Amino acid sequence: MSSDDALSWTNWARTASATPRRRASPRDEAELGGLVARAAAEGMPVRAVGAGHSFTPAAVTDGLLLDLDRLSLVERIARGGADGTDGDAILVTVGAGIRLHRLNEALAAAGLAMRNLGDIDRQSVAGAISTGTHGTGARLGGLATQVRGVRVVGADGEVRETSPAHEPGLFEVSRLGLGVTGILSAVTLEVVPAFLLRAQEEPWPLDRVLERLGTPDDPDGLVGGNDHFEFYWFPHTRRALTKRNNRLAPDEEAVELERLRTTGPGPVARARTWVDEELLSNGAFELVNRLATAVPRVTPRLNAVSARALAPRTYVAPSHHVFVTSRRVRFREMEYAVPREHLVDVLSSIDAWLDRSGEHVPFPVEVRFAAPDDVWLSTAHGRETAYVAVHQYARLPHERYFDAVERIVAEVGGRPHWGKMHGLAADRFRELYPRFDDAVAVRDATDPEGVFANGYTDRVLGPAPAARR
Repeated sequence: MSSDDALSWTNWARTASATPRRRASPRDEAELGGLVARAAAEGMPVRAVGAGHSFTPAAVTDGLLLDLDRLSLVERIARGGADGTDGDAILVTVGAGIRLHRLNEALAAAGLAMRNLGDIDRQSVAGAISTGTHGTGARLGGLATQVRGVRVVGADGEVRETSPAHEPGLFEVSRLGLGVTGILSAVTLEVVPAFLLRAQEEPWPLDRVLERLGTPDDPDGLVGGNDHFEFYWFPHTRRALTKRNNRLAPDEEAVELERLRTTGPGPVARARTWVDEELLSNGAFELVNRLATAVPRVTPRLNAVSARALAPRTYVAPSHHVFVTSRRVRFREMEYAVPREHLVDVLSSIDAWLDRSGEHVPFPVEVRFAAPDDVWLSTAHGRETAYVAVHQYARLPHERYFDAVERIVAEVGGRPHWGKMHGLAADRFRELYPRFDDAVAVRDATDPEGVFANGYTDRVLGPAPAARR
C-alpha cells in the first residue's frame, strides 16, 4: 500500500475525497491542541472528520485531517441552571467525536434521551451539529438547538469554553458553522428523561396528505397534531408513506415500560421489524434501484409497487429506536428548507417537472418539518420550515434532477442543508440568512489565517481574511 493510499479518505456517498499530508486521531484534548498548533505553525490547513456522512466536501483538506473518534467519552451528566438554562435542565457533556448511536446508548443507560433526532445515527456529534442535522417536529428544532456549550480548539492549540453567556458569538458559529472557528473537542447538550414513542406508519394517497397537513397554528393537522410527522412521496405516483410518532401519556407509558421490561418486543415484532427495515427498506430496495438503473422506463411502475408494498404498522419503542432507520442503499441527496407555506407548491412544481422532463427517479422524496429557531446559520432560522429532500440512486445520474429542484426552491427562498449537495455560494447565503455577516465576522476574527478553511467553506462563507489580502 502506498503512503497516499494510507492517507486517503472518501466520504460515505463517494462524492468527496481527499489525500491529506497528515492524518491523526488524538487521544485527548491536550493531544488535539498540540496537533492543531503544530499544523498551524507549519502553515498547514486543518479539518476534522467523523463518519463522513456529509455529501459535500466539508471535511476535505490537503493538510491535517483529524479523526475525532477517540474523543468519545461521556464526561458528565448534571442538572442545569447555568448559562441561562432552566434550573431543571439536564446537561450532558460529551467528547465531540462520539457517534450518535453511542450517545443514544449511553443516555438510555442513564434513563435519558435526546429530545429529537434525525433518521441516521452514524454521524459524530461534532459533524451532526456543525452541518445542521435535524429531525422532524413542528415544535422542535434541529440538533444545534439542543447545544448549550461547546469547547473549541483554536489555531493556537488553546481550548476555549463557549456558551450563550460566554463568548456567545463564538458559541453560535461553533455549534453550527462547518467547523470554521476551530476543532470541536466537547459538546454540552440539553437532554430529557427517556421516553417512549408510538410509531404509526401508513401508506396514504399523496393528495390526502397534502390536504391534511394543516397550518402552523392548526392543532388538528398532521404536522401540528403530532409530535413528529414526516412523509415520503414516491415520484411518478400519487402515493406517500406517512410516519406519525407521538409520546405516550404518563400512565400508558408506565404500562408499556413494564411490558417491555418483562417481555421485550416479542418474536413477531422483531420479525416484522426485520422484514420492514432490513428487507423492504434495504435489500429489496437495492434490487428495485438496480432494476430502475438497467431499465429506466419501468421506474414509474416500480415506484407504484414500492408505494403499496409497505403495509401499515404501529409499534411502541424507546425514542431513539423510533427516530433512527437503517440506510444501506447508497444514494446522493440534496435537501432544502423552504417556508412551510410554500411546501405544496414546491412539491407540485417538482411533480410537474418530472412529468415534463422524462427523468426517472426511483427514490422517494422525504418531507419533514421544524419550528423556527434563532441559531444564526440554521436552515430554520426565523421561519416555520418544511424540508424537502430529494435523492437519487448512486448508480444513476442526479445532476439534471437536482438542478431542476434547486431552481424550484430558489423561487421561495430555499436554504440548502449545509451537509448535502447544492450549488449555492456566499453571495446567495448572505441574502438567505439575516445573521450571515455576523457569522462571517466571528469566523474572520477567530481564524483570520484560514487554518480551518477548505474549498467548500470558502465557497459558502467566503474566504478568510488572509486569502483576501
